Amino acid sequence: MDRTVGEAARACRDAAEHVAALDTDAKNAMLRAMADALEADETPILAANAQDMSAARERDIGEAMLDRLALDPARLAGVARALREVADLPDPVGQVTERRTSEKGFTIERVRVPLGVIGMIYEARPNVTADAAALCIKAGNGVILRGGKEALHSNRAIAHSLRRAIAAAGVPEDALVLLDDLRREAMMELMQLTDIVDLIIPRGGEGLIRFVTEHARVPVIKHYKGVCHLYVDREADLDRALDLVLDGKTTRPAACNAIETLLVDEDIAERFLPRACAALQSCGVELVGDARAKALYPAMGTAGEDDFAAEFLSLKLAIGVVADADDAIAHVRRYGSDHTEVIATENESTANRFIHALRAAVVMVNTSSRFSDGGELGLGAEIGISTTRLHAYGPMGAEALTIERFVLRGSGQVRHARNP
Repeated sequence: MDRTVGEAARACRDAAEHVAALDTDAKNAMLRAMADALEADETPILAANAQDMSAARERDIGEAMLDRLALDPARLAGVARALREVADLPDPVGQVTERRTSEKGFTIERVRVPLGVIGMIYEARPNVTADAAALCIKAGNGVILRGGKEALHSNRAIAHSLRRAIAAAGVPEDALVLLDDLRREAMMELMQLTDIVDLIIPRGGEGLIRFVTEHARVPVIKHYKGVCHLYVDREADLDRALDLVLDGKTTRPAACNAIETLLVDEDIAERFLPRACAALQSCGVELVGDARAKALYPAMGTAGEDDFAAEFLSLKLAIGVVADADDAIAHVRRYGSDHTEVIATENESTANRFIHALRAAVVMVNTSSRFSDGGELGLGAEIGISTTRLHAYGPMGAEALTIERFVLRGSGQVRHARNP
């Protein structure tokens, strides 16, 4: 008989206690075994993914979703490699981030400990099944995964391999729970389990994020949409800026770290925009722009208000001409999603003003937005990119799945001495 969501969650909580008790070597050995299991099961995993891809095409799912859903031998090898990279990272559990001695003579420490049970709700990214499991286990947690219907067979195959490796390591396989019940009511139940689940991380489209944040009673960290901007300043190196534009838009447009809006300073717009637009169009990018941009490159379409707020996740780019860096900052503040913002400039003062004026999770100077990624930033993998300003902000690795607590070590100190 299938378990209820509550029963599965309680099993995960119990298993998480075993994970939390593991030392670093045991966790790392289990993560490497999980990577080996994925490679050993390449054939059934790719067959399951082909089933999902076929069903997705029949439902006429968009190219961005298909790109996120697809697995092939190289991508699956990358998933396994990410698990091994997580194993090679320092263990955040038990790290002492601060130590001092009080006036009373006892020692005060801040120590990292696991969060407990992490609920992950996501769409059409089967690699998240493995990434989330690896990061949660590295941080000493259990994980409950609720993927989307588009990746159901892929997720089942990946979870089966990972759970088998977990059990072979002597840990209850329910340290990783994949919820097969994809009804909205089941997701609602998961989000209400405040006595079992310690954190919910939704990762997917805007509709999913809004639904989770509006209905969850468990604390939520959002991986919100990536309306990422690149501002080309009047003092930018224009050759470098063009490279940033092309890499940020065309290398993987369905990624959340792809740029969706290009802002160009009016002082260099006449020299830069026609050149950039021609290069983008040669790569198949659909361009829409404001009146000033369109005047410099009439072949582009007209951008409406919705275009500047859009996460296209495709080969489409909105373009605006701005008066200066302050005008660009105002535009980003109005339309940005707290994800990733980039400035191309050779002026350090302007770069610093851009950095300090914006509240995005990742801000970059003369670097492609595509580096806004846990693997690129040395996290091994990421469970998401937090756009919620809580204990974690930006790409979240294993450390972001722990919290700090106080540990006091004394020798009998009391706050109030007993009366004689």
